[in-house]
Amino acid sequence: MPDLIPLYSIKVKCCNCEHEFSTSRVRPSLKKAIRRDADFCAYYKNENPDYYVVRVCPSCGFASTENSADKLTDLQRKAFNEQVGKRWKSRDFGDKRSWETALETYKLALLCAQSINDKDRIIASLLHHIAWLYRYQGNTEQEQRFLRYSLAEYVKVYEKDGIAGNDARLMYLIGELNRRIGEFSVAVMWFSRLINDQKIMDAAMIRAAREQWVVLREQMRGEAVDIDADGLPSGS
Repeated sequence: MPDLIPLYSIKVKCCNCEHEFSTSRVRPSLKKAIRRDADFCAYYKNENPDYYVVRVCPSCGFASTENSADKLTDLQRKAFNEQVGKRWKSRDFGDKRSWETALETYKLALLCAQSINDKDRIIASLLHHIAWLYRYQGNTEQEQRFLRYSLAEYVKVYEKDGIAGNDARLMYLIGELNRRIGEFSVAVMWFSRLINDQKIMDAAMIRAAREQWVVLREQMRGEAVDIDADGLPSGS
């Protein structure tokens, strides 16, 4: 029996110029990750589905994801064209993507999202995915840079709507990204807030926060950070 071709094409209508184009996706049956990092970065044996999250219109260059708006407003179209679109040279990203091509699509999507003032959560996710791409390559400097950018956006999301919604996944991510960039005291604060808030009922995220708190304590010991009896950095 021949191996299943990992990619298939779907038709997408551009939310900027309404041009219909084809883009590739990884078959759902082949999307099983072989492992995941604590901040949800996934690793795959074969084709990486994350390489194909961004859809790029070959006509106007607008790059988006499934979570983007179906249609731009006139003001958004104008902003995109002035900041990004007028420099676009037609390219087709519809076929198989290399790591370099995937990175290019994410950075283009980031520029597009910033130009139209898209939701903070979408911008945070794009920045986080770019950090993952650099992680795949072992480029720690760039990974850390984009983790910091992503973290700043996630905090903005929480400040705007997370407080009322008790978004456990968002709180966990903010804690975990702080741990990854070495902001140990801040990471402890977020993990503690998630674990101890009686209104939060997301058992999976509470468990994950407990696990990462243990990892964080070991990390602090390994880096000779003074820890008090509660496992907190001394002086925090």
